[in-house]
Amino acid sequence: MPDRAKILLVDDREENLIALEAILSSLDLVPVRARSGEEALKALLNAEFALILLDVRMPGMDGFETAAHIKRRERTRNIPIIFLTVVDSAPDYAFRGYAAGAVDYLTKPFDPWVLRAKVSVFTELYNMNKRLAEQASMLRERLSAELPPGAGEQSAILPELSRRLTAAEDELARVRELARKSPDPGAAAPLSDLADRLAHLRAGFDALS
Repeated sequence: MPDRAKILLVDDREENLIALEAILSSLDLVPVRARSGEEALKALLNAEFALILLDVRMPGMDGFETAAHIKRRERTRNIPIIFLTVVDSAPDYAFRGYAAGAVDYLTKPFDPWVLRAKVSVFTELYNMNKRLAEQASMLRERLSAELPPGAGEQSAILPELSRRLTAAEDELARVRELARKSPDPGAAAPLSDLADRLAHLRAGFDALS
């Protein structure tokens, strides 16, 4: 079984972390807690995450500074970040959040359904990207090993390639429908990138067949 996607929850208050875990408990993911920006950066060194839910107001390193460190690292710069903060925050917090690289910004108390829907979209995108990358790598290896120039095994490989590509295309359509039902501007870019990658694979298959 593939590993479940990990979500990093960053908040200095224990009750907020417990509430986030409860809201996300119905989703097929692994929540990982961090009580500070420094603790979050350490967690990012040891695991791969699909999404970061990051509190803005924290003592010491706040959410904006933490996000800046995350975006400077090659390994973590592409992890989506959703900022969380209280409703009476400074009016420029939303702008600062997006400027720091966040894909979204939610104020507390937030609608649990909205948060679950957003997390679900980004988790699905992460899982699909990972599966697509693994399938592309495996198919490249198989084609390289089993289809040298002039080889005749192509007829045995292409049906399997076609089946996998069709399954990936169907899954992309499902994720797009999920994103449509819960509009999220932050999902547009990764969805477009995923569609482009899948189109390149389909073009390569069409060239082989």
